[in-house]
Amino acid sequence: MQEIKEANANMQWTESTRIITDKKVKDLMANNAKRLVEVPYTVSLSQVMGTLVANNVVAVPAVAPPGQWIGAGGSMIVETDKQTGTPRKHYIGIVTMFDIAAHIAGDDRLSQNDDGVEDLHEKMSAPVSSIIGHCIEGLNLWTLNPNTSLMDCMEVFSKGVHRAMIPVDSQMQQISESGGIELRESSSGYQMLTQMDVIKFLKQHASEWNHIVGRSVEDLCAVTDKVYAITERTRLIDAIRCLKASMLNAVPIVNASEVGPDDHKQLLNGRSRKLIGTFSATDLRKCDIETLRFWLGKSALRFTEQMASSETPQQETSSTSRRELVTCTAETALSEVIDKAVTRHVHRVWVVDQEGLLVGVVSLSDIIRIIRTCLLSTKW
Repeated sequence: MQEIKEANANMQWTESTRIITDKKVKDLMANNAKRLVEVPYTVSLSQVMGTLVANNVVAVPAVAPPGQWIGAGGSMIVETDKQTGTPRKHYIGIVTMFDIAAHIAGDDRLSQNDDGVEDLHEKMSAPVSSIIGHCIEGLNLWTLNPNTSLMDCMEVFSKGVHRAMIPVDSQMQQISESGGIELRESSSGYQMLTQMDVIKFLKQHASEWNHIVGRSVEDLCAVTDKVYAITERTRLIDAIRCLKASMLNAVPIVNASEVGPDDHKQLLNGRSRKLIGTFSATDLRKCDIETLRFWLGKSALRFTEQMASSETPQQETSSTSRRELVTCTAETALSEVIDKAVTRHVHRVWVVDQEGLLVGVVSLSDIIRIIRTCLLSTKW
């Protein structure tokens, strides 16, 4: 009887693994008809923010004339004319809201509420090319060949890479040895593949490996218990600086009334504190310069509430309500965490205990990592 159970388990594992091993990146892109949103390297950061909002994206590649730039990480990602093969434009890097937030945080003059708005105007007037590569993820421009296996793609995304460009018809010139990533290639067009795209695919096939995703995030060791937070009294400018200092795209907001005044200006250990909100670099997307300037010296928690509930974000009203938190417990099944991440389109789910105290976090990188690890091991 035990041998039969083990045989059935092995058959289930083999079938689950085959679904992944037989898939390639191009299979995930087959139904992706979205055009690649990009910006010229000369546009201002204010214009980039406008592009992000208008297209509901969190990152855009910057393009320049061919032959004038070396791309992030030494990459040479070129779009060519489909007929002649002549280079038309060179992708020099990808810019996210985190890059813009880090750029804003670099100016200490913005910490005072009564400073002139011209300082922020100067910051946001800078060309997008000036901030490429200032943050860790921006140091490289990742591309994946359409024929890269999904397992290799998952390996890359499990290490914190959030997105990669996929050539429509690749002409590779050089390939690195790290998971199929290319640093030199040309194509007549590109698309963007993100961690969320991979998570959505995994969700679609969740029933195929319920023996994995049906288990709790604690059992699967998917919870990162080292989690830093800001407090309900942290100002927006200090919250932005905390993101920059820690290279985090988002942080939880916790109750911490017992800490000293200076602790509200820096990250603190969020574990075992009451979770009351989330501040993310993408929260800044809705802001024009005047709105951002208005909120810099005010509470980051109030800012996130206002962005979520008001059509007039350049006003601090008393009618704001807190955003619904996206949380789970350590006992929550991984399938439920995946469903929450996809449904709410968030890149992390906070783990709390029964009293709402912060325990840790499960990120998209964690989800991809643990599923890949399980599929590579029969013990799961």
